[in-house]
Amino acid sequence: MTVEGAESLRAELTRLMTKERPALSKAVGEAASHGDLTENADYQAARHNQGLVEARIRHLQAKLVTAEIIDVSKLQPTGTVVFGATVTLLNQQDGGTLTTYRIVGEDEADVGKGTLSLKAPLARALIGQKEGAEVHVETPAGDRLYTIDSIRLTGPAE
Repeated sequence: MTVEGAESLRAELTRLMTKERPALSKAVGEAASHGDLTENADYQAARHNQGLVEARIRHLQAKLVTAEIIDVSKLQPTGTVVFGATVTLLNQQDGGTLTTYRIVGEDEADVGKGTLSLKAPLARALIGQKEGAEVHVETPAGDRLYTIDSIRLTGPAE
């Protein structure tokens, strides 16, 4: 996981523990004060939401405890695509458009924001490749052919 990814998970954990958890606890208490809990839809919904938040808190805590956090700014450039690298690709099949992705951990990935999971087919095909390399990728949308235009170790995709 990148440093930015860990910071994002910590921020979410803090928000859940300091805002969501107390608000849901209050909602459960208020709903419980309305009488018979077996037929109290507000109570059941609040308890359900409370369970979801508690599960997410446990998940985030476990992720942060076990994560290997990599500070990309401290990596030595190798000229190849590695975890945390920002890679600009030339799409050979659509007239040569350029697309930039940063290869990150699963919890950080959001293609719309230019981050790609290390486990994604494209990321797996890119790892270890050098600038100028042609990369063939089989995706659910069909086969794709890219040329690596540039590789940077300078942070999030722009």
